[in-house]
Amino acid sequence: MTIALETQNLEKQFGGLRVTRDLSLKIEQGARHALIGPNGAGKTTVINQLTGVLKPNSGRILLEGQDITDLPVHKRVLRGLSRTFQINQLYPDLTPLETIGLAVSERLGHGGDWWRRMGTRSDVNGEIADLLTRFHLLDVMNEETVTLPYGKQRLLEIAVAIAAKPRVLLLDEPAAGVPESERHDILAVVGALPRDVTVLLIEHDMDLVFSFADRISVLVSGALLTEGPPEQVARDPQVKAVYLGEEAVNV
Repeated sequence: MTIALETQNLEKQFGGLRVTRDLSLKIEQGARHALIGPNGAGKTTVINQLTGVLKPNSGRILLEGQDITDLPVHKRVLRGLSRTFQINQLYPDLTPLETIGLAVSERLGHGGDWWRRMGTRSDVNGEIADLLTRFHLLDVMNEETVTLPYGKQRLLEIAVAIAAKPRVLLLDEPAAGVPESERHDILAVVGALPRDVTVLLIEHDMDLVFSFADRISVLVSGALLTEGPPEQVARDPQVKAVYLGEEAVNV
């Protein structure tokens, strides 16, 4: 078993409030791993620590066995760790073509003159076209992002994260705010990613979680309650009591 991402005894406090409590997680390479829990469980705080937005008070974060606890955000991206946000972090006046072009060019070290290289480098153009196709954005590639349906905006943000060529992708509620009819499309695109990309998903839609994840960790009050394959977690009486309710989950 190869571990792609790991936390060891992670702790985070805001004043006297412990938001992450002695959290130890192991995300296997190639996994489709979900982190679930009730509102206020500390899931986004964990993601923010993993990506360097927040610094833990104690504990360690390992990416492919290397300690990244003290690395800044941009260096974690360069190491192969990418993320999306609960609320889109996109340029509203750029098109999907321009947004993905900027992301690809930035990864290649040409962010300052991306608009020149988009039209002159076949490798860059090919990668942009591939991402637009895979994320179903070809039909809106020349429209300003602010005008796109919200589902398309979410797909664009994931495409931008993938443009960084991550080996570990963190998705913070990618289907939040997306109409029901489009939610499964988003997870289907993510599920189709090659297995050399490890995915850690935070999501409140349990249908999506149980159809997508091959392993689930349940967080309550910043601490790990239980983890295991979806069918095991669905039957766990503690999970039903604190998060899913008493009604059984169909998997």
